[in-house]
Amino acid sequence: MENIVSASVLGCDLSSLGAEALRAEAAGSQWLHFDVMDGLFVNNISLGIPLLSSVSKKTGMYVDTHLMIVDPIRYIEPFADAGSDNITFHVEACDDPQAVIDKIHSLGLSAGISVKPGTPVSEIAPFINKVELVLIMTVEPGFGGQGFIESTLSKISECRDLIKASGREVRLEVDGGINEKTAKLCREAGADTFVSGTYIFHAEDMPAAVRSITG
Repeated sequence: MENIVSASVLGCDLSSLGAEALRAEAAGSQWLHFDVMDGLFVNNISLGIPLLSSVSKKTGMYVDTHLMIVDPIRYIEPFADAGSDNITFHVEACDDPQAVIDKIHSLGLSAGISVKPGTPVSEIAPFINKVELVLIMTVEPGFGGQGFIESTLSKISECRDLIKASGREVRLEVDGGINEKTAKLCREAGADTFVSGTYIFHAEDMPAAVRSITG
């Protein structure tokens, strides 16, 4: 499976979001990562539905929406309507993950499931056969620009083994502190999809930064 970069808009100049998305696309990022935080599941508030609707019309990039919100099923349809291609939710944020997956699929979208650094991969193991993407958080969710947690590498490897055992093509995404060095460690552990914000948007040579992540 091809290694790809999902450019996180948390790391860009939000006053020029449309232009920043186009800049990431021109630099070689295949996906645009849109983080949604409600101030409850994580201790921060970020981007919402109208902003996603606006930026998704500016670019042809695949829109990778990451819901860091409680009871995510409430907002699947609005974020689908706003232009999401994939919606990822946290297993810790809901009582019935399968219902959330089914709702995402009912709208014709790819479904992703995520775990925080402290949550064991066993929590998402029952859903590997149901989703198209697994997101391993390599920092505590909530804020961009954090340092990579190296202990999460074992979780990436464990998840890769589960995906192999399933016999399905499931993307294994990582998010948090991703740069040239940490991306290499994640690739070696089995990741193929890399969320990066601060590293690529603040790079002097953005195309080179994107290439350094995919290897």
